[in-house]
Amino acid sequence: MSRLAKKIVLSLSVLVFAYVAIGYVMGKTANDKTYRSLTVFSEVLEHIAHDYVEEPNLRQVSVGAMHGLLDSLDPQSSYLSPLEYADYKKKVDDKSKDAVGVALSKRFGYIVVVSVLPESPAQKAGLHSGDILESISGFTTHDMAIGQAQILLSGNPETSVRVSVIRRGHSEPQELDIVHTKTAPPKLVEDRLEGDIAYLRVPAFDAGTANQIREKLVQFEKQGAHKLILDLRDCALGQIPEAVSTAQFFLNSGTITTFHGQTVPPQTFSADPAKVVWKQPMTVLISGSTAGPAEVLAAAIAGNHRGDTVGDRTFGTASEQRVIPLDDGAALILTVANYFTPDGKSIPSEGVTPTVEVRPSPEDSAALIDQDETGLQPGKPPSPEDPVMKKAIEILQGAASQRRAA
Repeated sequence: MSRLAKKIVLSLSVLVFAYVAIGYVMGKTANDKTYRSLTVFSEVLEHIAHDYVEEPNLRQVSVGAMHGLLDSLDPQSSYLSPLEYADYKKKVDDKSKDAVGVALSKRFGYIVVVSVLPESPAQKAGLHSGDILESISGFTTHDMAIGQAQILLSGNPETSVRVSVIRRGHSEPQELDIVHTKTAPPKLVEDRLEGDIAYLRVPAFDAGTANQIREKLVQFEKQGAHKLILDLRDCALGQIPEAVSTAQFFLNSGTITTFHGQTVPPQTFSADPAKVVWKQPMTVLISGSTAGPAEVLAAAIAGNHRGDTVGDRTFGTASEQRVIPLDDGAALILTVANYFTPDGKSIPSEGVTPTVEVRPSPEDSAALIDQDETGLQPGKPPSPEDPVMKKAIEILQGAASQRRAA
């Protein structure tokens, strides 16, 4: 950096500091914390420019600072530099690209796989929920926005993308090639279990899923089923309104979820007795790969004491993001509102805690190292030895025995 450039940067820092100081003195209101933070930021930038061991790349420092600011908020929020945002807009507008069928979030600063759609390119390549994507197409995912990762994973049919995966139980990253192919929408998985227990797994809450679930519930009742296991494990994609509509099939009364943020007016979604389809006992299976719309549904069932949620705590991503362009061509992807459980807990902050916790034993965990976190097979009901399923059946059979005794 030339002396002139350094002087310009330092002068700008002084001006920012002066502007903030004047603003703080003259506008000492509810924005006090903002002014203090800007003052500190200006001071830190000045020390970096003046005292660092060598002349820093201040543009790179600023971009890193912006990434850090957004990463400190929540996994879904991120900063896109002008170049990143231009690429983001270009690829979002290109509808010819195929997605690979994964729900993503962030963990330890890297992109993590929350769930994988059955029969999707990602599933066929061997990706599992819980995998950490160290790199995508040779680009490290550290500090990468989730939207950027989704775009890098998309592509034209028959093309491929290479990912480097850090997986539980493996000391070295694994290289996987995901081949883009046209895939059919995921299907509901149904089965009849012991006695009169019906089983239904929902892989995603895409448009129209609620209507499909309604048809299955009517069909189960006609077939003589009187108890239901609703499996929401490995379900993290889709639209929250579909999950809200599904919750109305089970609830006579009560709050399904509320939705609000600092600048987003509160909105409450309630049960509607006219829409109830299933009045029989039910349990809901959840896990760390349950997220988004599925969390809203699981929380509604448990929060209204309609049935037990069985398994492990959900991931916690039920929120809404907004893309906010900035004057310099950059943009923020900012979480503007969260969904809340019926008792007012933030789902992104706390997830959904099961009413009956079931975790795999050490032996089960060892057997699942090379599978996803649930051990579910695409398009097939779970194994009879699935401990979460066994507990759900036990709960439903116990509820039936109590009713007979009464």
